Amino acid sequence: MASLDDLFKVIHSEDWFHVASNKYKTYKSVRLSTNGDVKEKGQATVEDQEDDDRLAGPELPPDMKREDEVLDDEDGRFFGGGITNDTAEVLDFIDEQEKDGIRKSEKIDAAWVRKIALNFEKRISKNAELRAKFEDQPQKFMGSEADLDADIKALSILSEHPSLYEEFAELGCVSSLVSLLSHDNTDIAIGAIEIISELTDEDVEAEQAQWDILVDAMLNADLLSLLSENMLRFNEDNESDMAGVYHVLSVLENLSSRPSIAELIGKESSVLPWLISRIQRSEATVGQNKQYSAEVLAILLQSSPINRSRFVELNGVDLLLQLLSPYRKRDPAKGTEEEEFVENIFDCVTCSVDDREGKAKFLEAEGVELCLIMLREGKMSRPRALRLLDHSLGGPDGSACCEKLVEAAGLKVTFTMFMKKHDNQTTEHLLGILASMLRSLPGESAARIRLLAKFVEKDYEKIGRLVQIRRDYATKASAVDEQIILDRAALTAAERENMTDEWLSRRFDAGLFSLQTVDVISAWLVAEDDGARRKIEMLLADRDETLQIIKATLQEQLDSMNASAEDEDFVLKDMLSTLIQHL
Repeated sequence: MASLDDLFKVIHSEDWFHVASNKYKTYKSVRLSTNGDVKEKGQATVEDQEDDDRLAGPELPPDMKREDEVLDDEDGRFFGGGITNDTAEVLDFIDEQEKDGIRKSEKIDAAWVRKIALNFEKRISKNAELRAKFEDQPQKFMGSEADLDADIKALSILSEHPSLYEEFAELGCVSSLVSLLSHDNTDIAIGAIEIISELTDEDVEAEQAQWDILVDAMLNADLLSLLSENMLRFNEDNESDMAGVYHVLSVLENLSSRPSIAELIGKESSVLPWLISRIQRSEATVGQNKQYSAEVLAILLQSSPINRSRFVELNGVDLLLQLLSPYRKRDPAKGTEEEEFVENIFDCVTCSVDDREGKAKFLEAEGVELCLIMLREGKMSRPRALRLLDHSLGGPDGSACCEKLVEAAGLKVTFTMFMKKHDNQTTEHLLGILASMLRSLPGESAARIRLLAKFVEKDYEKIGRLVQIRRDYATKASAVDEQIILDRAALTAAERENMTDEWLSRRFDAGLFSLQTVDVISAWLVAEDDGARRKIEMLLADRDETLQIIKATLQEQLDSMNASAEDEDFVLKDMLSTLIQHL
């Protein structure tokens, strides 16, 4: 049996102090990380810091203490009680653990959900009644609020049993949970938002149908509107509210996994404006919520052209280019929130310029010039600026951006990079920029003549580099094609049909897209300049090849486009047909 001294040694140990808690504590000890890593691939996380005393929210106010609690004396003991506050907390903790043991032995099934639902509804009703009855006497209803907060947190166990989502929704509990987002006590609202985040998280092993039932019930309860209202009422100067903003962003990210919901989020009047405003907020160091806001914005823009259109209308392209401007020469520190933030801002602008309106705003905001500066002087920003240029110049609406690149003296930096050896992604973007200019610059225009002159100068050295790149990609693609031929021989017709997409994916991984782009560029040069044609034929002849191999690549690309009912780029189809004729 432990001695009295041993007992008090345990009571005052640091571990017991951090663990012991009771249901009357209504503030969760959460700290938002400011320097740590975010979720995988740039997503934000909330980290518990055991050694950090900064808690979300103040200590429990005196008027929230239990009615039967007796004031301490100067030595920290209860008058007449014989035990300290810490001892009482430990005993409460042990009682809670015993109760937890009972709960763990319970069978988690539909009957359990009905029981939990009944208690949950009672808690909500009791709290509402007491709040209405004792509106000016918080001490009268804070106990019921603490009970409600505990019941909200208890719902997290449902995330381990997604098969019960349907029952939970049918009982009306989803609607009740969502309604708590409008609770006068923001801590109750934050607790409800956190549970919604847990239940909808991608790590929950729920089937799509189960997830859909739960989320649809939440949407029917006006979840998006309530989330939007909470984003506006939370004050991030308060750490508890800062955590609330994080959980709101987490819910938005979870819901955006379904594109139709991502579009609904974009339509919600205040979400996109709030995100744009939040990422512009000045901070000494980029914090977690600022980075996470940029990430959620990127997800919403990538998910829906309607969201991108609204973002452009809100002048988002210009505002984000202003945020990127400081990084034309300066790099964010590696592994920081700031680095993730910059990457997400680049993603936002890049997907925006895929559409006509985005390209126009990008051009108007001098985005092409900014990217060229980054190509010349940037480090971390250089590959991202190159990708952004590739997207802005691409497509049938990219001609104005192509002309601006030539006008802004961008050919020199583009071809200087082209002549050097790069990784596959950088090479792919460089090829995309050259192909877009050959496709979009008007015939006989000064800009097109300057482009063609770059390929001709210095004894066609750029064409020599182009053919070398083709050989590298052709070698990789050929090895994959040979393996596919062997695989096909061992499969039945039905099995071959099932493997079609897999084989195509392998070929693209091996560089098929870049090979096709190289051959499009080569075909343009053959069609427009006799000297370029002779140089290409000569270089191909070194390996007993002719222009027919370029023609075969273009024909395969055209055939695949004709076979796809969804591919409606008639201009590109017409271009390929014309180039094939010149070969």
